[in-house]
Amino acid sequence: MTKFSDLALDPRVLQAISEAGYETPTPIQAEAIPEALKGRDVLGIAQTGTGKTASFTLPMITLLGQGRARARMPRSLVLAPTRELAAQVAENFDVYAKHTKLTKALLIGGVAFGEQDKLIDRGVDVLIATPGRLLDHFERGKLLLTGVQIMVVDEADRMLDMGFIPDIERIFQLTPFSRQTMFYSATMAPEIERITNTFLTNPARIEVARQATTNTNIEQNLVFFTPTRKDRTFTEKRAVLRELIRAEGEACTNGIVFCNRKMDVDVVAKSLKSHGFNAAPIHGDLEQSQRMKTLDSFRDGSLHILVASDVAARGLDIPAVSHVFNFDVPSHAEDYVHRIGRTGRAGRSGKAFTISTPHDAKLLAAVEALVKMEIPRAEVPAGLDLANAGSDRPQGERSGSSRSGSSSSRSRGPKSAPYPREDRKPRAAAEAEAPAPAEVRERPEPKERVEPVRERNERSAPPSRERRDDHRPHHHHHRRDDGPSVVGMGDHVPDFMLRSFKLPDPTPADSVRAFEEEAPAEQPAHAEEE
Repeated sequence: MTKFSDLALDPRVLQAISEAGYETPTPIQAEAIPEALKGRDVLGIAQTGTGKTASFTLPMITLLGQGRARARMPRSLVLAPTRELAAQVAENFDVYAKHTKLTKALLIGGVAFGEQDKLIDRGVDVLIATPGRLLDHFERGKLLLTGVQIMVVDEADRMLDMGFIPDIERIFQLTPFSRQTMFYSATMAPEIERITNTFLTNPARIEVARQATTNTNIEQNLVFFTPTRKDRTFTEKRAVLRELIRAEGEACTNGIVFCNRKMDVDVVAKSLKSHGFNAAPIHGDLEQSQRMKTLDSFRDGSLHILVASDVAARGLDIPAVSHVFNFDVPSHAEDYVHRIGRTGRAGRSGKAFTISTPHDAKLLAAVEALVKMEIPRAEVPAGLDLANAGSDRPQGERSGSSRSGSSSSRSRGPKSAPYPREDRKPRAAAEAEAPAPAEVRERPEPKERVEPVRERNERSAPPSRERRDDHRPHHHHHRRDDGPSVVGMGDHVPDFMLRSFKLPDPTPADSVRAFEEEAPAEQPAHAEEE
């Protein structure tokens, strides 16, 4: 059996490995490390949880043992799709390189640029980054990639899913052609194979397991149920999830619940917490400090249930996860392999449950076609009453809740009116018969202010386009009888308020009367013409 001492690694690296408690390499480590130490490009294909991170970290530390980094010019580059995976690679580097003088820098989002710039300015041997933040530093002129000797792309298929392939191609073009490249992926989509053919030179292809296969140490179960109503699917799925966790009992030392959508992650985590489970959410919209704090709590055992989106499905090394619960059938079939791969790691056994409804038929078929097996069916936990699984609060709290109070009030009858029904008609009739207030019924017309204006209107000529277009100052205006009078301006009204730019509609009554008084003789002549 091959041991780490047989792989020609640096003695300081071997010492760190021994202190970490490892003696025997995994299959991908045993095959990839010798090829990487020869300086060859490596294309590694292996399912998650097989030790891919150490298969490139250990030879990288050995190869970089000689030499020194220059400012803003890292000697090696590791690209990871998510912040959590990049931070995990950095942690592995700290463990295996603690007896060397190699330096590293971690470039991820959610961290201030200033601290990262200081590390780069001092010069780093290993630069670990996500593609977006790496290009941000490059475009700001804080980073040069012309000194990269070794480049690693980890979880390449996840890079494809997240839309990072254009960024990866650009980063490849910024690095020297003579670099050594190590490319790791759990699956090989056509787009990834195109990139490997373009940027890798005669790589050593290492495939330790069939693509998209699941770990044989994982017991898989599919819980299929039909909701009582379509609009209750989400509610009843949460009830099924809670009963599955309870049914596992003490065997479920910890677990990860995966949801397809970020908003569902928050709802499911809140539902579990309201029923007494020690649960917390993690997804891409949370602050980086909160995400790292949640992961640390899950690792040290203070957090029992981690509710996550697929941001936590790839590459996170949490060795002792006992259970994985797929609250949703994954939208991408490949994600099923990565999700359940969070359990059953490092030779341990694990259990995975997937909750499915008739609506998930196509997604489920795609998953089973990918893994080339039918996922064993499991029954819904006995005693679960889906019809009454309508609240996210425990049964004891529901009995005294305001929701039950409101439902009981509805059962007693219609809500009482603000006054008795028999009072409505007399009150309405009284209001209709009541006389209007004096001020409304007998509103005196402000004659002292309106009459001067009316007198000027009667003396003025009938309205015409020439008169309206005349820009000479004039102080006449037409008052409508059907509206309140203008009060507060006295006898003087500004000219701009009196000027009209279109024909009034309807014609003011005062102007019509003035027009009839000034031209009474035209009507007989007009009648004779007819």
